[in-house]
Amino acid sequence: MRSLKFLVGCEFSGRIRDELIALGHDALSCDLERQEKPGPFYQGDVRDLFRSERWDRAILHPPCDHLAVSGAQWFPKKREQIQLFSEKSLQEQAIEFFMDCINAPIPSIAVENPIGIMSTLYREPNQIVDPWWFGKFGENESKATCLWLKNLPLLEKMDPLFEPHNTSVYLEPPGPKRKRNRSRTFRGFAYAVAIQWGGIIDGKA
Repeated sequence: MRSLKFLVGCEFSGRIRDELIALGHDALSCDLERQEKPGPFYQGDVRDLFRSERWDRAILHPPCDHLAVSGAQWFPKKREQIQLFSEKSLQEQAIEFFMDCINAPIPSIAVENPIGIMSTLYREPNQIVDPWWFGKFGENESKATCLWLKNLPLLEKMDPLFEPHNTSVYLEPPGPKRKRNRSRTFRGFAYAVAIQWGGIIDGKA
């Protein structure tokens, strides 16, 4: 297996990055938030990095605040709300960010988001996975996660866990850490991504 250069966008936890590095790959994570643990990291807009280096693959998690169906009741307001110094609404900016990730000039890309409006505005995802599919670390959680893929195969289940599955992500109580806790990458998912997408060439195992 040859070493690949990975960009992991919008990931403050560094979990996918660290799993890739453990396999011998060169990986950098990026987020607007401060990172959770030390490692190769860029704090800023991931789009700054798309053309800065020659990446082999990108795993991107664009913000879902204004796209996920879980917040559909607030969509009318989001479509009207204009951010300071911008002529576009918060939702328009979120859609643009998502599409910038999809269209990044990188050979192989995975874009992750919850079930939301991009399935209609863009296209249906290639795959919908759940954390319980990847049970190496015992995370028996249900959180439907959509994956839009470019030159990457579907993820396969690895040590799947059994029902009943937990829903702690959805039950996270309101508070200053809620958004951060809900967006943290599951360890089992990070491991599966590294193992399955870190060992392939041109979309094939």
